[in-house]
Order: sequence, then C-alpha cells, then structure tokens
Amino acid sequence: MRRLGDLEAEIMDCLWKWGRPATVREVVDDINTRRPAAYTTVMTVASILHTKGWLTRQKQGQAWLYTPVRSREAYSAALMEDALGASQDRPAALAHFVERMSDDEVAALREALRAVGRDVEP
Repeated sequence: MRRLGDLEAEIMDCLWKWGRPATVREVVDDINTRRPAAYTTVMTVASILHTKGWLTRQKQGQAWLYTPVRSREAYSAALMEDALGASQDRPAALAHFVERMSDDEVAALREALRAVGRDVEP
C-alpha cells in the first residue's frame, strides 16, 4: 500500500478525528486553521481518495458527505505490514522493531496477541 500524500493525510486525519461524515467545506475550514488550502484542491483530492477506495461519499444537497472506508488503525497496520514485507528477514525486522518499543507498547502488543487468540508468554 502506498503511503498517503500530505494533503490526502490531512483530509483523512480530519475525517478520522471527527468520526463522522463531513463535507469538503468542513475539511477546508479545518485545514485553513493551520495553513491555506483552496477549496477546489481539497475537493479534487477528496474525489481522488474516493476513486482510490479510501472514502465513500453520499450526496447531501449540493455537496458530498465523505466517510473513511478504513480506520486510522487499519491504515497504520497496513503500512507496518508493507514495511515488514520490505525486509528479506522478517524475524530480524520484527526483533529490531520490538527492541525500540516502550514497555507500554510491549504490553499493548501482548494484549493484541491475546485478543486475536495467539499464545503469549507473560
């Protein structure tokens, strides 16, 4: 999976953060609190995200309401899987990754493994 571009990521971040469908106008207004963004540019990129399968859209009056297809967590997981797949030695890549994890992250990893039915040593 390809990583989202900067504006794509900003649009997705708004929608993930809000947890509800939103119009391009709402997204533009939010982005414009941090930096200038043209309505037409955001509209074009939202349409591209829809075409790529990242967003669904539903007509509301004259505007489209956009909703993410995947969660932020599913996107992050897919990026991690791609990064892991780039290694010729997956166990070594995993070991390097886990070495850099905090104690809280290791505990979360153990809990995630338990949640999906994988045996984990305490």
